Amino acid sequence: MPIVVDVDVMLARRKMSAGELAERVGITPANLAVLKNGRAKAVRFTTLGALCEVLDCQPGDLLRWEPEPGATEEGAAEGAVATARESG
Repeated sequence: MPIVVDVDVMLARRKMSAGELAERVGITPANLAVLKNGRAKAVRFTTLGALCEVLDCQPGDLLRWEPEPGATEEGAAEGAVATARESG
């Protein structure tokens, strides 16, 4: 997936454990692990906001986009348009 989650980076910068973050944000350690390991399919804005509040950061500090190896910008755009047509 081209979205990379950098929660571990912010945890290290803040010298905070994953367990403490999960408790302070109000999510389970298992759900935090899913997010940290890049297995999450979605994240609620309320959760993202709580992560940013606790870690004193911006959403862009936690999430970044990286193109998939071998993917082109044109191919990615075409895929997004095809997906939008299929769901519309």
